[in-house]
Amino acid sequence: MSTSDAGGAGSNDSHATRRQSKRPKYSKFTQQELPACKPILTPRAVISAFLIVTIVFIPIGVASLIASHDVVEIIDRYDSHCIPSNVTDKVAYIQTPGEKPCNRQLTVEKRMKSPIYVYYQLDNFYQNHRRYVKSRNDDQLRDSGKASSVSGCEPENNVNGMAILPCGLIAWSLFNDTYSFSRNSNNLTVNKTGISWKSDRDHKFGSDVFPKNFQNGPIIGGGGLDENVPLSQHEDLIVWMRTAALPTFRKLYGKIEVDLEKGDVINVNLHNNYNTYSFNGKKKLVLSTTSWLGGKNDFLGIAYLTVGGLSFFLSMAFTVVYLVKSRQLGDPSYLSWNRSPGGH
Repeated sequence: MSTSDAGGAGSNDSHATRRQSKRPKYSKFTQQELPACKPILTPRAVISAFLIVTIVFIPIGVASLIASHDVVEIIDRYDSHCIPSNVTDKVAYIQTPGEKPCNRQLTVEKRMKSPIYVYYQLDNFYQNHRRYVKSRNDDQLRDSGKASSVSGCEPENNVNGMAILPCGLIAWSLFNDTYSFSRNSNNLTVNKTGISWKSDRDHKFGSDVFPKNFQNGPIIGGGGLDENVPLSQHEDLIVWMRTAALPTFRKLYGKIEVDLEKGDVINVNLHNNYNTYSFNGKKKLVLSTTSWLGGKNDFLGIAYLTVGGLSFFLSMAFTVVYLVKSRQLGDPSYLSWNRSPGGH
């Protein structure tokens, strides 16, 4: 074999070996050689970081608490007070046909600026139950051409062989207590327009979809619906159909668009129709103002103050340690293999 043949064979072998190799193509990215920032956590840097967190978080926490405390709330639990004293079986009473009027009085302890939001609050009501959440048909709610589409709505899907619209347990259990308010014998109008999400009205509930056969079954779960009004205008239903994640929740009933002064006595005429007695639930009426942060909620402010206070404590602790027992950064004498057997 000639020298050129041997050289050619060696070259071919090297190319074949390179092709068969699993070694990736070299790049700075795969070899982790890209430029990187590697900060050294010096005592001053750590203390400064904790102080910055303190300076930012504590003012936010204080502002959040002030905003929360500026919100005025009136909460009235009425389910237990709106049962006649001579009634022993509450479930049987609430299931009796007919309206069940009840009068309540609320005293305004602090001036409430409009708009004043009216909520109903339910306790121990698990709207997040899997079967309950799935018991609806969004195509039926949105498209008039799919009025007979009731898949997923069991057991509230058909009545007398005809499709229920809206079908499902969520719509069937629609909250149906009603409230009206007056002050000094003057009615306070409750505005129920715009209480639902605009995206729900425009995209999830059709303007050409009308209720049919709703609450026509043997068992009535909640409120009824006007069959001459499209679903997109039934805002109470739209609010109710946006299910809550927790067993205690509030849903918007309407807005009072006049100020309430301190000392005002609000007369509430309500109809106690909704059955929460069979599952030991509670019903509450809530009047609330809002702030730039929303409703009354101290948790956010307390959380910011807690984190800010903890950061301040750590920064002070590290400062004391640094001043009392400081040492040179990167001193190799502290390495384990440079220490004496006695540990000094």
